[in-house]
Amino acid sequence: MLMIVVLAIVSYLIGSINFSIILSRIIGGKDIRQSGSGNAGATNMLRTYGKKMGVITLLLDVLKGIIAILIARFVRDKLGFNFEALDYIAGVCVVLGHNFPLYFGFKGGKGVATSLGVVLMLDWKVGLIVAVCAILIMAVTKYVSLGSILGGAAFIVVEIIKALVTKSFNIAEIVCVVIIGGLLIARHHANIKRLISGTENKLSFSKKEK
Repeated sequence: MLMIVVLAIVSYLIGSINFSIILSRIIGGKDIRQSGSGNAGATNMLRTYGKKMGVITLLLDVLKGIIAILIARFVRDKLGFNFEALDYIAGVCVVLGHNFPLYFGFKGGKGVATSLGVVLMLDWKVGLIVAVCAILIMAVTKYVSLGSILGGAAFIVVEIIKALVTKSFNIAEIVCVVIIGGLLIARHHANIKRLISGTENKLSFSKKEK
């Protein structure tokens, strides 16, 4: 139990390193949460500071999820701590860190990129399916939020189907999957309202949004 708690805390602290806030303060002298949509994430960085900063933020946020899972696997494989859901617990905690960062007043992003890193590490085939679905929706509708929301839902559905087909239904893992996917959906509650009302902003690469 102590090992699980330590891993959870470490993963959360890794997630709390919000690169959009750090980079925006360095290059613009202004917290990204005071610009654009007010969200501390890659999409707002792209709209506010352009493609380069958007991509850099995206990759760094994905990396947080990857690092958290790698640490969990090190604990499991190298230290001999055999607990099947360890990777999933680390995944939940690193996403929680991104969404509610300790270092930045618990006001973070929506966890899309960090969740992507986690999902790809947990099972790259599931991650690929979810990523393709989300990207296709974003490409067709130009709504990043819609792709992210449906990507979160797809992750839950695909993981449950996989568990049923392989007959490896681990309750702890499924709970973590539902939390990760559910957080993605819940963090987009304002976007859902705007999508329903038809006032959600579409993604455009033609100009930066100040």
